[in-house]
Amino acid sequence: MRTFADALTRIINSYYAVMALMLTFAFASTASADTNTTRLDSGWEYHQGTLGSVWEIWRGDKASDNVAWLRVILPHCFNAFDAVDPDEHYYQGQGWYRTRLKLANPFPHGRTILHFDGAGQKAQVFVWLQKAGEHVGGYDQWDVDITDLAAQALTNAFNKGTVPISVMCDNGRDAESIPSDLSDFTKYGGLYRHVSLVYAPAISVERVHIESTLNANGNASVKVLSRFYNPTGSREPVEVTIRVTDPAGKLIQMFAIKDAPWDGMKDVANFEIAAPQLWSPKSPALYTCTATLKYAGGSQQVTEHFGVRSYEWVDHGPFKLNGQRLLLRGTHYHEDHAGVGGAVPDDVVRQTFRQIKDMGANFIRLSHYQQSQLVLEQCDELGILVWEEIPWCRGGLGGDRYKQQCRDMLGAMIDQHYNHPAVILWGLGNENGWPGDFEVFNTNAVRDFMIELNGLAHQLDPSRKTTIRYCNFCTDVTDVYSPSIWAGWYSGRYPEYRATLDRAIKSVPHFFHAEWGGDSHARRFSEEPEKFLQDVATNRGTAETGTAYKRSGGSARAAKDGDWSESYIANLFDWHLREQERMTNLTGAAQWIFKDFATPLRPENPVPRVNQKGVVERDGTPKESYYIFQSYWTEKPMIHIFGHTWQTRWGRAGEAREVKVFSNCREAELFVNGVSLGMKRRNQEDFPASGLRWMVKFKAGMNTLRAVGHRDGVEVADEMTQGYQTAMWSKPAKLTLKEIGRTNGVATIEVRAFDQANVPCLDAINEVRFGLVGDGQLIDDLGTSTGSRVVQLYNGRAQISLHLKGRAVASVSSEGLPTEFVSLVGTAASATR
Repeated sequence: MRTFADALTRIINSYYAVMALMLTFAFASTASADTNTTRLDSGWEYHQGTLGSVWEIWRGDKASDNVAWLRVILPHCFNAFDAVDPDEHYYQGQGWYRTRLKLANPFPHGRTILHFDGAGQKAQVFVWLQKAGEHVGGYDQWDVDITDLAAQALTNAFNKGTVPISVMCDNGRDAESIPSDLSDFTKYGGLYRHVSLVYAPAISVERVHIESTLNANGNASVKVLSRFYNPTGSREPVEVTIRVTDPAGKLIQMFAIKDAPWDGMKDVANFEIAAPQLWSPKSPALYTCTATLKYAGGSQQVTEHFGVRSYEWVDHGPFKLNGQRLLLRGTHYHEDHAGVGGAVPDDVVRQTFRQIKDMGANFIRLSHYQQSQLVLEQCDELGILVWEEIPWCRGGLGGDRYKQQCRDMLGAMIDQHYNHPAVILWGLGNENGWPGDFEVFNTNAVRDFMIELNGLAHQLDPSRKTTIRYCNFCTDVTDVYSPSIWAGWYSGRYPEYRATLDRAIKSVPHFFHAEWGGDSHARRFSEEPEKFLQDVATNRGTAETGTAYKRSGGSARAAKDGDWSESYIANLFDWHLREQERMTNLTGAAQWIFKDFATPLRPENPVPRVNQKGVVERDGTPKESYYIFQSYWTEKPMIHIFGHTWQTRWGRAGEAREVKVFSNCREAELFVNGVSLGMKRRNQEDFPASGLRWMVKFKAGMNTLRAVGHRDGVEVADEMTQGYQTAMWSKPAKLTLKEIGRTNGVATIEVRAFDQANVPCLDAINEVRFGLVGDGQLIDDLGTSTGSRVVQLYNGRAQISLHLKGRAVASVSSEGLPTEFVSLVGTAASATR
């Protein structure tokens, strides 16, 4: 690994560890203050690659010293940077973690358990030299009871009163495992979610399920069920007390049951809530159920939250929540972030879901796997309805081991996320009509197994619906179906969207549109973003088929022939949102995807190995399209002039250019260089920008734009400056490279493209490569438009930052153009000159 990359990871994870250690969580619960659970975030070391034996981890001789161990903080992803390396495919294989624990279980005959929130993609756990457990699947929670092996390890004088723990994670390729390597996302490796040490009584509560049903009389019927973890089979009587409080914390129900430990799930409380507070996106009311176990061997407390709501999918019609029509306004989310890969820090998760809520979304599809408890908690608390699915994604259908993993992961997802009121759909698969992993692709076998999973999901949770996306021979299997509709991106033009939706709604009883949108290279804009559309055929469908996701081959389409500008995608989003709001029979739709993310399938993209369909970049920086969604979906007054990162527009002197303002205000006024261009009234039928657009004659050079709007007695304003260039250019002939800023030892450099006459080439999209020699390190492999050493220009320019320690020389090269250099001197070097 590179020196600065390591330092950056340690900085991020050190802060994360401090925050994480302030929190504790109960065994097998989603939220608790149980002091017998401790996050094991610090004290770990990591080795990438295989080892000769488990003994090699601990023996400490000179041969072992040749095995490099790096200190890390959990969560840790060993593909944090190489997932978006433009030059090499990310590492897939073994990664080893080791730590030493000092144990102090307070319970007589208690159990000591390692709890994993998720580890990719297969894992084995060793206590000293013996295997304690293993798990297949990178996304569900799992436990390893180390009680007996830990006791044995403590008898060995070599360990000096500590218990050596090692964990092997493996994300190597395996066709007989899900998700498939054909999936359009990175199969991260590592302990990328929290690991906890749990002390539990010899008999403990393993799971609590709460079932709530909203009755026709307005009351709610609630059932509480629980099961035990009782590995010794003890029959010692226990007492379980159930306390239920309302969203304000007031006690409303209390029950107690005394019995010998039972097997499996058992009812422990049944009651009604009169006139309950209903959970909804506008009012996400959460009740609390606390189960307390007491017996001679100790006590334990498990706390779960639940909500009361009802929902309905009207045949060929809208979605209803609590009896009222609700248009599902959604997006998607991968657990992925710049600089950390799949080990997304808790504070970043919270920030991201706050952004999603502030965008106005009330629905999210969690793609394409079970996600962390924190993600589900955020959806519960913020009021975001959820479609969550297992990672049976592309490739076909494997053998018995493959199928059992699907069953196990579906069962774990439902069991572990049963109580979340946000969840309304269990997803059984994604794009399962996509073959490739096996010699034979049998559609009947795929369909039969989908039917089996559908039955299993309903058996495990009769209260929720099932769904899949895009498998044309399974449209009638699940309760809700989503086809492939990518109007204006992978095929067709975006004005075809409405007609395609109408046909799809009629084709299945319960329809939802998951995945729509397109890619945009942040900071790239165009004066003529739709010029290419003249070559795109219409009336041939709007589905993604075959290799339409590739940027070569096949018929003309935006994904291949468009400019990937924020200008084009703004029009596409604007049109889709306009149509969705007007359709009274639409359940809803979810734009793909909220945040750019890593994928090995797209090395040729403007930011290599990044799916750039997000409305924010991979580091959470909003693109312009974020504000378009706000203008349709939010109630809090907002206004935004399109193009804040569009540095310079172009055209002839005196030529009028369209300026768009996105706002949810009834009216808006635009000022250019201090002069009002008049008030416009918002009209959602008037495309684009709901009529809030002005034709502006910019002056050459810099211009100031200000937009003002009013809503509900509140004034909102937005202001920006923008250049205007009248000189036209020919093809790029040279590059310039210079430093444009420096903060705390981090310098930012920028490349620009010029023609032979030294005119800036504002539409240049050349791919450039940054380099650095000397006392510094590029801040790259972040998967953003300003954090990749290989990137396409946006409007004839591109930027990257670097950590500067002394003297260094930065370079930028592009095929067919002379390489440029710039010398840089850090503060320390300047002081010694």
